[in-house]
Amino acid sequence: MMFTALGRYLTGLCLCLLACGLAAGCGPKSQFLLLPDPDGRVGALTVSNEKGSQLLDKAYMGASVDSADKAPSPPTVWSQDKITKLFGPALEAQPDPAVTFILYFISGTSDLTEESIEKIPRIMAAIRDRKSTDLSVIGHTDRVGAAEMNRRLSVNRASRVAEILISKGADSNSIEVTSHGEENPLIPTADDVAEPKNRRVEVTVR
Repeated sequence: MMFTALGRYLTGLCLCLLACGLAAGCGPKSQFLLLPDPDGRVGALTVSNEKGSQLLDKAYMGASVDSADKAPSPPTVWSQDKITKLFGPALEAQPDPAVTFILYFISGTSDLTEESIEKIPRIMAAIRDRKSTDLSVIGHTDRVGAAEMNRRLSVNRASRVAEILISKGADSNSIEVTSHGEENPLIPTADDVAEPKNRRVEVTVR
């Protein structure tokens, strides 16, 4: 049996056990389920064997393969009850998706805006809820000023946010601090254009 995937999916059996079972003819039914990405986007999954193939391209669409000498079943959208019955433990074991927070800064400084200061408790809550040991803090600037100055400013912004998180209880060993200067704008602009949304630090909690 073969399958190709774009998106997130779960299979009812480990692939190596699936192949052995079908080859031996003992034929455990194998289930395939297509899940949306955390942001709601849906990819596609093709399940195929020598007898045929089926395309899964809608959220929560599933198909099954009864044996190696039968084509995959026509795909249908599964009910939540069926998904829970078949994949409940596997779904519960899935890690929470990464969450990203964007913090903004006063122009030319490493001082957070008031609105961004208010996001700090939410970041700390996400760290605690996920028991996170993997955080990335990435600094950025707009294109006002020289590129080298902005590189240093983006480092200072990222370092400042990391210091704040550590002071609130985050483990310093779990934080990766990097910076992009003015090279990776959220909103592309010409040189020397002030853009508040580019004066930012992105904090990703995994």
